[in-house]
Amino acid sequence: MPTEPPPEWVLTLREVVGRRIREARLAADLSQVALAELVGVDHKTVHRIEYGTRDPSLGLLLQLARALRVPLADLVRE
Repeated sequence: MPTEPPPEWVLTLREVVGRRIREARLAADLSQVALAELVGVDHKTVHRIEYGTRDPSLGLLLQLARALRVPLADLVRE
């Protein structure tokens, strides 16, 4: 694992992805707790992803996309 902070563009894009996840969650009328239960993580993890303070794994992104019924590409496109 890298010990240096990621480049600024990575942090910005992480926030964009988190915002898209939040928008999809709200459109699906789900709380952070409900989404977390659907994908098997703590609601704090969903919060951290939505606010760009945590990098989700590819597996978790796939689970989130499926739970939210949106294509993965819609969440992570630049």
